[in-house]
Amino acid sequence: MKIQTLILTLLATAGTALGSQVYSNLWIPPTLTGPIYNLNLHATNKYYLPGSNTVTYAYNNVDFWGPTLIMSNGDTVQINLTNNLPDTTTTHWHGFHIPAIMDGGPHETIPTGTTWSPTFTVLNRASTYWYHPHLHTLTQNHLGHGAGGFIIVHDAQESALPLPRTYGVDDIPLVLTSRRFYTTAAQLNQFNVTNGATGCAYGDYELVNGCMNFGATNVEVFLPQQYVRLRILNAEIERVYNLGFSNNLTFYQIGTDGGLVNAPVPLTRVVLAPGERTEILLNLGTNAIGSAVNLMAYNSASSLGSTLSFGYPGEESGTSGEFGSLLNDINFQILHIVVTNATANPILALPTVLCTNTFWTTANVTKSRTITLTGGQPPSGVFVFDSSPFSINVVNQYVSLNAVEEWTIVNTSIFSHAFHIHDVEFTPLARTGSGVMTGIQAYEQGWKDTIYVQQNSSVSFIAKFDNFASPYNPFMYHCHMIDHEDEGTMAQFVVQNTNTEDLYITSCTRTGTNQNINLNFNATPGTTYQLLFSTNFTTGSWSPVATVTSDGTSVNYYETNATRLALARGFYRINEPTNNY
Repeated sequence: MKIQTLILTLLATAGTALGSQVYSNLWIPPTLTGPIYNLNLHATNKYYLPGSNTVTYAYNNVDFWGPTLIMSNGDTVQINLTNNLPDTTTTHWHGFHIPAIMDGGPHETIPTGTTWSPTFTVLNRASTYWYHPHLHTLTQNHLGHGAGGFIIVHDAQESALPLPRTYGVDDIPLVLTSRRFYTTAAQLNQFNVTNGATGCAYGDYELVNGCMNFGATNVEVFLPQQYVRLRILNAEIERVYNLGFSNNLTFYQIGTDGGLVNAPVPLTRVVLAPGERTEILLNLGTNAIGSAVNLMAYNSASSLGSTLSFGYPGEESGTSGEFGSLLNDINFQILHIVVTNATANPILALPTVLCTNTFWTTANVTKSRTITLTGGQPPSGVFVFDSSPFSINVVNQYVSLNAVEEWTIVNTSIFSHAFHIHDVEFTPLARTGSGVMTGIQAYEQGWKDTIYVQQNSSVSFIAKFDNFASPYNPFMYHCHMIDHEDEGTMAQFVVQNTNTEDLYITSCTRTGTNQNINLNFNATPGTTYQLLFSTNFTTGSWSPVATVTSDGTSVNYYETNATRLALARGFYRINEPTNNY
C-alpha cells in the first residue's frame, strides 16, 4: 500500500501575485494504492474565512475530500472504511459495477465507530469514478461538508495509449463545487448544508479540490507546456456547469463517466451536471511559458443560449435565498492555469484513436421502461419518481439478470435533474423535448452512469444488467442533485436471476456428534439466496433461516442453530423468488 501526496507549488508555497490578483495553489489529493485500502471518515476543519475555522468532513486526515484510490481492471480489492463521524453514514462507489450488498447505498450503513469492509473485483473500464456518503436524508450534509474522493481505474487498453498519466503533474483531478457560509452568535463561517428555506441550492463561492475562490483570491495550478489531462467531476448540490476555457480554446474529450470514447472529441463547451465526470486533454504546447489560461463556467443566460438556459440550475436571478447565489447567471473563473516547463517525456501529439467501443442498440433491447420525474409544486414541493415518494422498504423495479433494457426518463417536473443509476454504465440513446436542448450531445456519446435531464425533456438510454443479482439487495436510481435525493427523488431496483434450474445443494456434510452441518450449493456471483428449513415436506412448512450472498460460483452455509442441530433429521431448501413484473 502506497500513499503519495502532491501539492502543486512549482512557483510558490503560499501563493503568487500576478498583476493585481492573488492566487492560492491548487491542492492535489494524495493517492492510495491497494489491494487493501484503509479509509477513515472523520470530522475536521479548514480555514476559509477570517475569524473561525469551518467544520469539514474528510477521509484519512486531510481537511477536505479524501485520497484518490488507484485501481486496475481485474484487481480484487478490500476497502476497510471506518466511520468516525458523529452520525451513521455509508460510502458509495459511484459508477462501480459490483454486487448490491457492496455498493454502499442507503442500505449498507456504517454506524459511528464501526468499520465496513467490502471486497470485490474491479470490472470497470479505465475511467474516473468517485466515492461519497449516500445515507438517505444525510447525503447533502455529509457530502456537503466535504466527504468524498476520486477513484482512478486503469486497464490494459488505456495504459497502452500515449496519454498524460503522471498524477498531479500532467494528469490532474478536479472536483468542482461551491459553498455558502453562515454565521451565528455561537459559530462563525460554517457551510450551509441544509435543505429548504433556511438552506441553499447553490454556494456563493467556488471550491476546486476544496480550495476556495474568495474575493480577489483565485485558485491556480501550474501545468507543463504540453498536452495535459484534466479529470473533472461536478460534485455540486444542484449547480450545472457549462465549462470552457478563456478565448474559446478548443479542448478534446477523451472519456465520459465510464470509459474512453472512440476518438478525441474537439469541444469548446461541455455541460456537466452533478455526479457527471469528463476527461479532457488540453494542449498547452503552443502557449508561452508564464502565460495563463482560465477554466471558466459560462453560466450566464447569454452564454447558455435559449435552449440550454431553460430550467438551467444556477441561472436563477437573485443573490440570496434558497435559490440565489453570488455565482448565479454569470460567467465566472474556476481555475487559473499557468504554463510552465514541459516534463522530461511530454505528450505532444493527440492520439487519433482511443478505443473501439461496442455500444448496446435497440436491436439488443429485451425490455423497455418509462420512468417519470414529477413534482416540485405545492403543497409538498418535492420531486419524486412516478408520483411515489422514496421508501427504503419498497422495490420499484424488477430487472432480470442479463436483460438489456431501454429506460426513458421523462421529466414533467418544474425543474431540471441529473439522473444517476447504480450498478451499470449505459449508452445514451435519445433526448427529446420542446424548446430545450435536444439530441445526445457530442460530449455524452460514451459510457455513462449519470445524465442531465432538462426540464420539459425526455432522455433514453440502454444498459445491460449483468453479473450480479439479488432479490434482497436493491440498487438505487435517483437524482444526483443531493438535496433532491435527500427529499425523496430516489427509487430502487433489484436484479433477479430468473433461471433457477441450477439451484441445488451440491454437498451436505455433518461432522462431530451432531454439532456441525455444512451445506454447499452452486451459485451466481453476487447473488443473494434465501435458505429455508423444514422437518418435513408438507406444503407451507418451510421457514426461512438465513440469507447468503455468493462471491464466487458456489456458497457455503454453516448451521449454528442448536435446536435444528439437535434434530434427528431436517430438510433445507434454496429459494430465489421469481421477479414480479
